[in-house]
Amino acid sequence: MERLKQWQKKQLVLDYSYSGTTAKLAEVLQEQLGAERIKLQVTPTTFPNDMFAVAAMATDQIEHDQLPALTNQLPDLMGFDELYIGGPVWSGTVATPVRKLLQQLGDYQGIIKPFYTSSGTPGGYEQDFKQLLPGISVNVGLGLTASQLSNQMTLNQQLLSWLKN
Repeated sequence: MERLKQWQKKQLVLDYSYSGTTAKLAEVLQEQLGAERIKLQVTPTTFPNDMFAVAAMATDQIEHDQLPALTNQLPDLMGFDELYIGGPVWSGTVATPVRKLLQQLGDYQGIIKPFYTSSGTPGGYEQDFKQLLPGISVNVGLGLTASQLSNQMTLNQQLLSWLKN
């Protein structure tokens, strides 16, 4: 796929991936943009290996406002014109490590473009994402499933279409 040229825009891809699916989308996105990328990290023992247990844990973290700490240092995000923020859909909502990042964006002045991966049921992910960023410009997101990511033609078409809009 031909790389899109985004002249005079400083862009950053930030993503959290529980299973590696979102990371695949983030890698392709980073390549197309020619942007920097930061993989959001939490302590390795934060989440269990069972996705159903993770969903229950995430619901509890949200209800009690006890989101997991991000363990990697982030640059000054105000220096970027566009932030592409990605993560998995957990029970129709934004994954808790991504929520933690969004809490840190209080006065961000640029544009945020969400991307996410799901098992096919994104639920209210985009609405949840936007509600977490009141007063910040959030574009329409790109949501894909693992099967869409494995089909290179579908991936290229959807990614290109999303990036052009």
